[in-house]
Amino acid sequence: MPRPVCITYDSTCDLTPQLLERFQIRTIPLTIQSGERVFPDNGQYTSAELYAEYRRNGTLPKTAAVSPEDFKAFFAPILAEGYDIVHIDISSELSCTCQNAVLAAQELAEQGQIHVVDSRQLSTGGGLLALRGAILRDSGMAAADIAAELRRLTPHSDTSFVLDTLEYMWKGGRCSGVAALGANMLKLKPCLEMREGKLVVCKKYRGSMDKVYRQYIAERLAGKAVVADHAFITHSGEVPEETLSQLTELVRELAPFEEVFVTQAGCTVSSHCGPGTLGVLFLRQPEQ
Repeated sequence: MPRPVCITYDSTCDLTPQLLERFQIRTIPLTIQSGERVFPDNGQYTSAELYAEYRRNGTLPKTAAVSPEDFKAFFAPILAEGYDIVHIDISSELSCTCQNAVLAAQELAEQGQIHVVDSRQLSTGGGLLALRGAILRDSGMAAADIAAELRRLTPHSDTSFVLDTLEYMWKGGRCSGVAALGANMLKLKPCLEMREGKLVVCKKYRGSMDKVYRQYIAERLAGKAVVADHAFITHSGEVPEETLSQLTELVRELAPFEEVFVTQAGCTVSSHCGPGTLGVLFLRQPEQ
């Protein structure tokens, strides 16, 4: 009999506690440092607090990857429970978290199987892979086969976001001050997407954010053959509930998703993209 499988992820998957419970996925948090205070990225320190501090003193918190030692402390009890582990991480192009998970898995190799999957994605773009892994687990698939299937699917996670401002990207060193200033002066709203594990600008919108959100969603879903079970609308906060409700209905109108989840990104993601950021994320059907 194969050992049961546990699906794990780091906290950047941005799945809600309800989804983690429903799909039986365990997570390990990255670290947030704000001044002298250090928090796990598990909701103790919220995006609202992050934005309030930035507006007050102009500084952003620092984020830190999960260390190999922390991974070992996370994995070892799960192995001791009798599980093989399929662990998924934020793209290795954006963080050394995945590399550290691999190091921990190698050190624990005698205690059980740990299959580390580089999602090549960010936020719920990787969370979609975790949900797929949970479905495969529940179908009885072995850990090695689940990991292989998730690696096959990583290029098919459609992960993108439209930003209200480049200020936080600039402050965090992820774009130039000239680019941020130019976008602000021209009132441009950049759309970023994940390509080969990296965030790249794919388009720039102009207009009110309500209009931009709708145009962006329509264009992201146009002509796409989607995996119909799940989609996410993931935002970074300060998006009105009425807007989120309207956009959820728009996604349902444009594509045959069985469930559309609305989630808010944690501080690791929000600290880089700033308030008002929103994405529609889903799996595309792999080409035959």
